[in-house]
Amino acid sequence: MKLLITGGAGFIGANFIHYWMQNYPNDEIVNLDALTYAGNLENLKDLENNPNYKFVKGNICDEKLVDELVKDVDAIVHFAAESHVDRSISDSGDFIRTNISGTHTLLEAARKNGNKRFHHISTDEVFGSLEENDPAFNEDTSYDPRSPYSASKASSDHLVRAYFHTYGLPITISNCSNNYGPYQFPEKLIPLFATNLIEGKKIPVYGKGDNIRDWIHVDDHNRGVDMILKKGKIGETYCLGGNSEKTNLEITHKILELTGKGEEMIEYVADRKGHDKRYAIDFSKAKKELGWEPQISFEDGLKKTIAWYEDSQDWWKKIKNGEYKEYYEKQYKS
Repeated sequence: MKLLITGGAGFIGANFIHYWMQNYPNDEIVNLDALTYAGNLENLKDLENNPNYKFVKGNICDEKLVDELVKDVDAIVHFAAESHVDRSISDSGDFIRTNISGTHTLLEAARKNGNKRFHHISTDEVFGSLEENDPAFNEDTSYDPRSPYSASKASSDHLVRAYFHTYGLPITISNCSNNYGPYQFPEKLIPLFATNLIEGKKIPVYGKGDNIRDWIHVDDHNRGVDMILKKGKIGETYCLGGNSEKTNLEITHKILELTGKGEEMIEYVADRKGHDKRYAIDFSKAKKELGWEPQISFEDGLKKTIAWYEDSQDWWKKIKNGEYKEYYEKQYKS
């Protein structure tokens, strides 16, 4: 099997490539990534000389390039996305271009080249916000995006489904909860807090820290994507959750505990605009149809994740000081 992975130099995509190459070493992977700020080839350094792995620097909006790559693969797993809510609030243009137009470019290439198998990675944020006692999101929850980011992802979900209904494109979609694990860009909550504390810096908590998220380890997520590709019903959506709802303040205290720091390291900051109260995922469909459920407890996953950041300071310090971009920009000039 030959896969085109979009956004494979990013956090979840890179972990997926590692997962796939470990479990299916005879398969081939083409990794298409534009190497925007969150794309980092350091994430895949150990695969650079693997004959079954190929990296292509390029944008998913580039119709000619995408068409050439899609011709030669069996399936597309579409991770590439602008994904940071705060960035979408300050400048939404890149989110519209990448998440909507880029997805459309990929879908068109898949359609024109023999209706290639297409799996689309989405998010629980397309469903909006829950109150504390509301039932968790599931595959039938109405869409109610609240940020430019989640609106762009909702739009791409609708496009993917439209290509199934209109053209018979063999698609599946997964909506997952908050991922965490190794190689996550240190602007996201868990790596930001872990790396700040290692550096002796304070950690910024929005508002009162009472917003609730469901957390899934990236390895559990990618195992779910694998099972959807192999056993998922074409045209269907599967919600993948971690069964680990936590307030941001609970996460904060746990990270402080695991790093041996005190509450004096917390810095409360003004809340994010339109900050959704709660996300939660009901993954019973994936459990029933695929036999999938999360296997990594949040306690164990967080310990391993923080240990990884403690052991990988060279990796994230290059990101925080911008050094990683300078090196790869010299190697892969536009």
